[in-house]
Amino acid sequence: MSDQPANSNPELRSPPGARYAVIASRWNGEIVDALIDGARKAFAMRGVAGDALEVLRVPGAWELPVLAGRLAATKRYAAIVALGCVVRGETRHYEHVADECARGLMRVALDSGVPVLNGVLAVEDEADAWARAGGARGNKGADVALSAIEMAVLMKELQQ
Repeated sequence: MSDQPANSNPELRSPPGARYAVIASRWNGEIVDALIDGARKAFAMRGVAGDALEVLRVPGAWELPVLAGRLAATKRYAAIVALGCVVRGETRHYEHVADECARGLMRVALDSGVPVLNGVLAVEDEADAWARAGGARGNKGADVALSAIEMAVLMKELQQ
């Protein structure tokens, strides 16, 4: 397994005028803040101006699909990046939240045609989360931001 982002192509650039939304959970806030920071840096490195990136927060991962759906319906964004962190606990609540969040985000993408990238960590413990939020396993926020740009490029090419 590679620790490289899905698209580490240094030539990848955002299409001119493309706007992106980052929607993020406030639950496990410090970890999610690190994911947002990674996403912001990745977007900036690939030509996305600060005013072309909107960051919105929701209470938890469960609420991400609702906001993704509302934003996708506006057709203002080339892609939407969802960030959050669900840590396994002692009950099945973890599975419900992580699985249904992922299913909801996919449904929004398929129903709207707007790419929705799932950067919601579903981890065993806090150490796992930190490893994926800028630690030994990279930054999932940066990874999905790069994937969002790649999808925006592809969708733009398909329009032509």
